[in-house]
Amino acid sequence: MANRETLGLIKGARAGDVACQLALGRLYLFGQGVPRSLPTALHWLTRAAQEDSQEACMLIGTHVPFELAQPAAKVLIPYYEQAFDAGLVQAGLVLAQLVLGNAASTTCEILRAKARLALDAAVRAGLPDAQWLLSMHDGGVGDAVPVISHAVEYGNDADAFLHAGLERAWSTGDHVAFLAQGLPLARELLQRQAASGARTIALDAQQVLLLSRCAQVLAPGGDAEGWQCCELAAHGGDRTAQLELGLGYARMDAHGQRLATRNGAANFKRAVRWLTQAGEQGLAEAWFVLSRIYTKPEFSQRNVVEAHSCLERAADLGHAPAQLECGMHAWRNRRESVNSDVRAAYWLLQAQAQGSAEAEAALARIAPRGEPGDWGQWAALQAGSPLRQLEQNQPLLAARLELARWFHLSRAEALLLDVHGADQGHCLLIDISATHGRGKRRLALIRTAQERQLLDQVVRVFERVDCGVTGPEGNYRQRLYRLKCYLSDLGVTQEQQFLAA
Repeated sequence: MANRETLGLIKGARAGDVACQLALGRLYLFGQGVPRSLPTALHWLTRAAQEDSQEACMLIGTHVPFELAQPAAKVLIPYYEQAFDAGLVQAGLVLAQLVLGNAASTTCEILRAKARLALDAAVRAGLPDAQWLLSMHDGGVGDAVPVISHAVEYGNDADAFLHAGLERAWSTGDHVAFLAQGLPLARELLQRQAASGARTIALDAQQVLLLSRCAQVLAPGGDAEGWQCCELAAHGGDRTAQLELGLGYARMDAHGQRLATRNGAANFKRAVRWLTQAGEQGLAEAWFVLSRIYTKPEFSQRNVVEAHSCLERAADLGHAPAQLECGMHAWRNRRESVNSDVRAAYWLLQAQAQGSAEAEAALARIAPRGEPGDWGQWAALQAGSPLRQLEQNQPLLAARLELARWFHLSRAEALLLDVHGADQGHCLLIDISATHGRGKRRLALIRTAQERQLLDQVVRVFERVDCGVTGPEGNYRQRLYRLKCYLSDLGVTQEQQFLAA
């Protein structure tokens, strides 16, 4: 649920204010006061970048991954290019993925040359995805110019070829070939660790990734060598290894269930340490498992509040079961907290988008669709083509009739709805109980882009209008009188109006 300040930013962003678009994008990017949403953040940051906001370009280049940028590659490539020119190697990697990852993505050789330079920089920085893309080009994908020759210039050609082979085996799922090449290297690192006498040894990014992948193949839960690889990779900062290590200490799987195959007592304090580190690096599964640990009676630091906080962090990162649970929790506690129903709808919509049948069923109960032929549909049918003339003479009434049509509002709801407070981003909060004795609070979900566009248009109509009874529309009786006059002009009898109300 957006607060008043956020709603002000939304209004300004929709009106084209670059500062508001940038600020709103940053809020959704980091989940500050609103649920974290990378797609929403990208939408507003892109709007700001289109108005030459350098900061928006830097935020896109730093935080928006390739997977999210790929569908809108043509639009976003210039912003990643700007961010790379400003010194962001990660942005250069995404630029290379967007341009070089698909030979048909662009015909501009200048841009392809810059992408190759960006890939070189990412390889030198030790970014694992850069090595994979490098190996693909080394294998002759499309008509791209191989970039492996650049590695020779920096004196690491042998390592590049070796890691390219490892990446090729891993990406194709050939774990036997991967272990054949990678396990001897991992054992050398383990021997160095044992001989050093120190807690950990210094590792570069490629070595950490190698250890982590060896641990995944060797199944650290049941293989001593795999566990050692997992520990060393976790100390090196690999989030996947940190997750596996935390699960191992907790004797749990990624769903938070006890593993019967892992014997011995759980060490929840160590588990919390590693799972927290993995969660801080963006692994939703880690936060979800932490939410389960904090509710266990055998855990000495049992904390229901902390458990729910971890659950929401998992939900923010896109964990569907966590989103479902957050939604159901908010709905069950809707009488204890203001706007919990709005928050419940938000999380359930997120879970439904990921295919959750339970979320879909819950939404059908929480925010049922209106029936065809209800008052809103009837009013729109009666208005028909004359509605355009009404938009000129009485634009506020016309806008309310459109809302009634699309969101199945009753007559009282259509006439009394506070348009400013109703828009919650993902749903319409319909609550006229303060001005109408029989009015009940309910939600109407915004399910389509067309509904979102219609609501934005209505909000703009009421932008500078007081929707209260002291505003230009007057009280309910005055609004109802204007509506009846309009319907009478269309030839609708009083009896028909009464029956349809």
